[in-house]
Amino acid sequence: MAGSAGTDLGDGENWMVSTHDETAWVLAACGHWDIEAAGPLGALVERLAGEALGGTAGRRVRLDLSGLVALDTVGALLLFRLRRELAEAGGSVAVVRAKPAHLALLDAVWRAAELPAPVRRRTSAVGDFLFRIGKGASDIGHAAVELIAFFGVICVTLGRIVIQPRRIRGKALIYHIEHTGLHAVPILGLLLFLIGVVLAYQGAEQLRKVGAEIFVVNLLGLSVLREIGPLVTAIIVAGRSGSAFTAQIGTMKVNQEVDAMLTLGLDPVELLVVPRMLALMVALPLLTFFANMVALAGGSLMAYLLLDISAGQFIAQLQVGPLDVYDVLVGMLKTPVFAVVIAMVGCHEGLQVTGSAESVGSRTTQSVVESIFLVIVLNALFSILFSFLRF
Repeated sequence: MAGSAGTDLGDGENWMVSTHDETAWVLAACGHWDIEAAGPLGALVERLAGEALGGTAGRRVRLDLSGLVALDTVGALLLFRLRRELAEAGGSVAVVRAKPAHLALLDAVWRAAELPAPVRRRTSAVGDFLFRIGKGASDIGHAAVELIAFFGVICVTLGRIVIQPRRIRGKALIYHIEHTGLHAVPILGLLLFLIGVVLAYQGAEQLRKVGAEIFVVNLLGLSVLREIGPLVTAIIVAGRSGSAFTAQIGTMKVNQEVDAMLTLGLDPVELLVVPRMLALMVALPLLTFFANMVALAGGSLMAYLLLDISAGQFIAQLQVGPLDVYDVLVGMLKTPVFAVVIAMVGCHEGLQVTGSAESVGSRTTQSVVESIFLVIVLNALFSILFSFLRF
């Protein structure tokens, strides 16, 4: 096949040799087609595209890539642009003599470049609002399923520990009881004391209008022992200990300590989750009892200062009022359930952490929000349930 003399296009080490014959136009790419030579090569592609408009229709064009020394995505995109211009000018383009690595890169880049541009849908404010509601509901559903599955794993692990009690880590249990219970006493005592003061003050101000100041004692006792004491204690523990569980386990995930446990054949749920859950189930009822007593003490102090009700009168009025053992038990029976939920959510979110510090922070925030939400929902359900049950 007779051919014409070749023409070198480009300069330096990166160029293209253009030859013509009766049936084919051969373009041989040479040198380094990479980002460093993108400027000159872009101008070369523009020139060849202009030549294609002058008479490529019906002719075969061969892109000979045997002379390529280096090729990256920028060079592959330039070759894609050249091939597209030649094809639009009416030529039949074929890639020949390409190295396997270069051919694989060209195939990947060209397939991505040929994808249609995403269509931007026009949405309204109402549509966006409904979409966010639907997505939020879907996320809540997925989170609920994951928590239920995690609770099942915990139950299986607890069953294994009941069968083999020696598997429980006594030192870890005592350590977590100390940190979730004893270390929370100062902040919990201060907050509940102030809550008791506020409740007594507000109740006295309202009851004074009808001459029933003495019943502030019954109001305080019933609200604190049955609802406010357990609920506020659980919320404080969720923000303090639940977030700590997530941060601790999440940091272990980032440092690949959990992966090391799995490699050694150890169960992270047994080592990390169960001791924290059992410790919180022990500590939270004790903290709730302490919080109740401190809140009553704060209310008693305010009743003495405002209404001149002594501590003895305060205790006597608690005994003769509508408050009974049932109300005290209702408040205390909720606390182990709250403890299970707080520990389960905190540990689950910690185990979901990926390998970044940002993930630890976001999962910790999510843990606190979920724990407090579930505690409030459970408290409402318990209130409805116990209003129909009297024993």
